[in-house]
Amino acid sequence: MSITPLMPVYPRCGFRPVRGEGAWLISEDGSRALDFAAGIAVNLLGHGHPHLTKAIQDQAATLMHVSNLYGSPQGEAFAQRLVDTTFADTVFFTNSGAEAVECSIKTARAYHQSQGSDRYEIITFKNAFHGRTMATISASNQEKMHKGFLPLLEGFKYVDFDDLEGAKAAIGPKTAAFLVEPIQGEGGVRPASDAFMKGLRALADEHGLMLILDEVQCGVARSGTLYCYEQYGIEPDIMATAKGLGGGFPVGACLATEEAARGMVVGTHGSTYGGNPFAMAACQAVWDVVANDEFLAQVRATGDKLRAALEQFIGNYPDLFTGVRGKGLMLGVTMTHETRAFVAHLRDNHGLLTVAAGDNTFRVLPPLNIDDSHISIFMEKLSAGAASYQMPEAA
Repeated sequence: MSITPLMPVYPRCGFRPVRGEGAWLISEDGSRALDFAAGIAVNLLGHGHPHLTKAIQDQAATLMHVSNLYGSPQGEAFAQRLVDTTFADTVFFTNSGAEAVECSIKTARAYHQSQGSDRYEIITFKNAFHGRTMATISASNQEKMHKGFLPLLEGFKYVDFDDLEGAKAAIGPKTAAFLVEPIQGEGGVRPASDAFMKGLRALADEHGLMLILDEVQCGVARSGTLYCYEQYGIEPDIMATAKGLGGGFPVGACLATEEAARGMVVGTHGSTYGGNPFAMAACQAVWDVVANDEFLAQVRATGDKLRAALEQFIGNYPDLFTGVRGKGLMLGVTMTHETRAFVAHLRDNHGLLTVAAGDNTFRVLPPLNIDDSHISIFMEKLSAGAASYQMPEAA
């Protein structure tokens, strides 16, 4: 037998972490790496955060799972906190970001069809990443995600990101919603413009469409506000959130207004594990830490410091780096060439973990509770990595 016990769908590297301490990961061989990847924006409180760890431990000893056949005091309590701190009136809990986006798509279609309309098409934006399920890969125009899984699901139109006129032109009689990331993550840490986001909200209102935001990666304080839509001065009808929501525990959610959720009635959707007491305990602990003005101000201040350090640094290497973009502690460094080799070089030779992305960009996604000492170590490692890096020869 040649196949590995773990299905070989990931190009795994040689770093094999077995333990974490704050912003550090420790491999099974004892080597340490500064974790400015944070599980791809998941471990927003780092590793071993005492409040999150205790909440999970206490809940594990109390009640982990019962199914959604019964009342959910744990789910009700955290859903109320989300309603109190966001635009939403109601919440459906999932196990992942892709499931949260799936629920968002279903909610938008159900809204129209509950009124007797046959609208079902979703306008999405090129280079987006919404997940790996059949619906979420169909919502992306990326051929590398489609290969081997055709035919795709019907009902998605692709428009250039940040192109308001293109979005307007794509609206037709079957259009049900826009689906957009306020900051494209996998697509290269590309924030949408204010005009684009406000324009999508206006077009949705004008044409009776749902505005769905995918804040799976940029949400939960990552961008410097609890959710990124706040920075654009708009509110969505439906929003998907996950990643940092459980601080490392797998959980996601679809948030919606009462009007948008009018089609989501008994029997229309479900999840065996969604909203289980274990997940809700993790979410409550995360919210205890992040959902306050002091913490959010700290994220913005730390993000400003890190961005300023990066912008000053990249001028030393014009042959390697071209810019810095993003919001809060969701930052991308653009390079003159594809970034995976540089990301591997930082990891393997300098003990620094970052994340490759599209558009010749690597992501800098540290835990949100880092301090100045972590920024200093990060910049030292990045500087050493840049100085020792051999740029690949052009093909």
